[in-house]
Amino acid sequence: METVTRQGTSHLSDYLKHGQVIFDLKATTKVEALEELLDALQKQKLINNKKVLLTRVVDRERLETTAIGHQVALPHARADAGENIAVAAGRSEKGIDFDALDKKKVRLVILVVWNPSLPGLFNHLFAGLAAYLGKDDFRHRAFEAKDKDDLYRVLSEIELRIPPEDKIVSRAGLLLKLQEIGMKLKKTPKAKQAPLLRQAKVIRGELDEALLARFDRLMERYGFAVADVEDGACQGCNINVATGMGAAIAGSNDIYICENCGKFLVAAKKKKK
Repeated sequence: METVTRQGTSHLSDYLKHGQVIFDLKATTKVEALEELLDALQKQKLINNKKVLLTRVVDRERLETTAIGHQVALPHARADAGENIAVAAGRSEKGIDFDALDKKKVRLVILVVWNPSLPGLFNHLFAGLAAYLGKDDFRHRAFEAKDKDDLYRVLSEIELRIPPEDKIVSRAGLLLKLQEIGMKLKKTPKAKQAPLLRQAKVIRGELDEALLARFDRLMERYGFAVADVEDGACQGCNINVATGMGAAIAGSNDIYICENCGKFLVAAKKKKK
């Protein structure tokens, strides 16, 4: 696979090639759809172990559905995919049940497999996909594509902006869940820890080693690693964060680091009135 520049502007077509597009998915279930898309990647020699990858993707789906609404799903897994990201896309005429929150069947599935050595890269690709697929007119063109060539042309229009890797670490939601599980484990008898440990394993499989090492050190030292930013201050050390950082965190699902205490920062949840 050719190397794609990680910083700057690129398009989905840098990762998604014509042979990785399935115009009419035969699948009637979520697992069958994932198998079809993995088959496409295997035929292009972009993945080596379909069985292992299928298990990882399904485990991720069980943790939380990857259906983002509007009849679109973005299943994904971390695994060795060469130097970049491996992407496969499939369109379903009748729709497939992905346990979407809006209860609608999914008609467009874009599967992403990315290398563990590329921390944060998937999040920006995900953001680019979500931005385009959130537009009614763009989705309509993808759903109503006449053939494989037409669908590929539409998807190739998706523009991705990849910022410098040191700007973003990883998704806030995953680390928060990992922290919550860690705290629950301390209160749960060993005989009942198995489900929590399985969830933790799935989450850790999506995060790069450097991020996990930092997270584990913070958990061991302080008992928590992720702190809210509330009223402009890190709740881990009660020191104000930079104004620009506070504004960025407020509208982001990405994690930033407190310059004072070193904990990961996320926006505080809105309090119910």
